[in-house]
Amino acid sequence: MTEKMDNIGLAIIGCGTIGRIRAKFARQFPGVEWLGLCDEKPEVGKQLADDTKADFFTESFEELLDRPEVNAVMVLTDENRHTAPALMAVDRGHKLFIEKPLATDPRESAQILNAINEKEVDACVAYTQRFRRRFLTIKERLNEGQIGDVHSVVTRALMNRMVPIATLEKTTERNNLTPMVVSGTHSLDMSMWLMEGKVPVSVYARSTDKVLGSLGTKDSTFGVFTMEDGTIFSMNISWALPVVWPGAVYGIEIGIVGTKGVIDVEDTHRDLVLATEESLPAGYRTRGFEPPMERHVDFLTSYPPGDIWNDQLWGPMKEETISWFTRIMLGIESPHASAADGHRNLLMTMAMDRSARLGEEVELPIDPEAFYLD
Repeated sequence: MTEKMDNIGLAIIGCGTIGRIRAKFARQFPGVEWLGLCDEKPEVGKQLADDTKADFFTESFEELLDRPEVNAVMVLTDENRHTAPALMAVDRGHKLFIEKPLATDPRESAQILNAINEKEVDACVAYTQRFRRRFLTIKERLNEGQIGDVHSVVTRALMNRMVPIATLEKTTERNNLTPMVVSGTHSLDMSMWLMEGKVPVSVYARSTDKVLGSLGTKDSTFGVFTMEDGTIFSMNISWALPVVWPGAVYGIEIGIVGTKGVIDVEDTHRDLVLATEESLPAGYRTRGFEPPMERHVDFLTSYPPGDIWNDQLWGPMKEETISWFTRIMLGIESPHASAADGHRNLLMTMAMDRSARLGEEVELPIDPEAFYLD
């Protein structure tokens, strides 16, 4: 699996919403003996350093990764800024945890994967929903062959448009910040994980942009993958639902049909509804984002990282983070996505976007260089 470590000297790069969550978990984990933080916004990073009693803070990830105490790194920056810190961490041979996607540029994603493979670094990519009990249970039942050979999968994801608005307004570098690359990757990863062993050979997709086109992205992308063994996989996402849509972030439905049975998943969170005369906070929590209108209804538990009790986050992001610490300290196998999974997911989501743009079926696997031809 991976060699064991006596203690963790942890570098966290990126102190935004997710960096804050994972840094708090790190401070609570007894194996993390040293904690260093980095953020280009000193007021944000220094506040988190104070809150977590971090041992070191800097605005330079190079300075942080050169610290002798560091042996494990979490890259938690914006989606399109993973490459430089990830490559430096690999070069140092550190254990590595990267927020999804591996990168938003296919060449850079391939570069990171190749570096990880060459250095034989243990690297994980954050696909938090793998750590929810319902999906772990489904995975186990599939592994046991309880529905036979899977031949058809349907996946539908609906999202509040707060995510693309908040994501795109943070940057002018909006290439590849599409519904599939940024958010659909979660449900695609889940589906591919549940279909483990299935090899995609083509995809045909369509997109629309009537709402979010002014921000340089799409509203929805629908596509169908065909697998090497004839299995078909329908993957649909819309992240353009109104801000007043009660789902904080993600609602997903998955149907998995096998030769001997079926697993039907409704993960829309509509079974727990809060309605109030009070104005609710933004369901999507990120640095400096406030919804442009009041929200009065919420699907509770629909925030993917988990839920707050007593100023503590409980849920899959906690399980994912603690499981990574345990993985690198004790060498225990975990359900984390690998760097190869992360690279595959990026190319599949971008292949959907390319098919929709060209209006034709795209063959898979696809060379990263194909995305620079048109």
